[in-house]
Amino acid sequence: MTQIIQSLSDISDRYDALFVDLWGCVHNGVTAFPEAVAALQAYRARGGCVILVTNAPRSRQEVAKQLLRFDVPEDAYDDIATSGDSARVAMFQGAVGRKVWFMGLDFDLTFFEPMKLLSDPVTIERVPLEQAEGIVCCGPFDPHADPAVNRPQFLYAKQKGMKLLCANPDIVVDRGEQREWCAGALARLYTEMGGESLYFGKPHPPIYDLARRRLAQHRADVPDSAILAIGDGPQTDILGAMGEDIDSLFISGGLAREDTGTGDQPDLALLETYLTREKVAPAFAIGYLR
Repeated sequence: MTQIIQSLSDISDRYDALFVDLWGCVHNGVTAFPEAVAALQAYRARGGCVILVTNAPRSRQEVAKQLLRFDVPEDAYDDIATSGDSARVAMFQGAVGRKVWFMGLDFDLTFFEPMKLLSDPVTIERVPLEQAEGIVCCGPFDPHADPAVNRPQFLYAKQKGMKLLCANPDIVVDRGEQREWCAGALARLYTEMGGESLYFGKPHPPIYDLARRRLAQHRADVPDSAILAIGDGPQTDILGAMGEDIDSLFISGGLAREDTGTGDQPDLALLETYLTREKVAPAFAIGYLR
């Protein structure tokens, strides 16, 4: 049964490292949550290691710049593992071909910047859909439009046998008070239509492998039993942690705040109903990271 806790410090001494989601836990897409930042700073001050594990479709360098704009200080974390970095490696290894149709916004174009760590990367060319060998999806063209608007293009792509590389498996996020669709919603639609989608962020293994490599650069030989995953996405953060056999702390005041009756803390009955419906079982839950 999931245990509701009052603060991260209630359980933090049990773990040597944290894998922490960003959007909905540390910031709201506009600004940082001060209590969450303070909790991470306090954890690091006691000797813990914090790896931010995010489904952002960008490099860790770009995410670090964004965090500074959101007033998340550098002393709140040790390193960053992004879905974007995992997906970029696959793209530059030719996972969806050399000529790709890009889905996303202008600020997502950093996805195509060269990766210095790869010795022999594939040369990637962005082309119109009719000339493409595959799809690189960082997100919708309009994050407020129903994903179904892409059905005509997806039907064509499926008929041509294109694979879709999904750089962000999240379905939705809340930017401030406004909910937006993410790349995961498009990849889900493409799969439902019979296309093949490739995933690299939570809950899929590649990003956890990357997070462990990032952790090893700061702290050697940390077993999975000494890692706590923190997040507000039941089908990304919590399901992913379960798949990796890592304990998790569910932030109910993020995407699930209405379903769980979260004011300061979740309503126990509503929380249990929600988690049962989502078929996930986090070890712990809290309204907001603090």
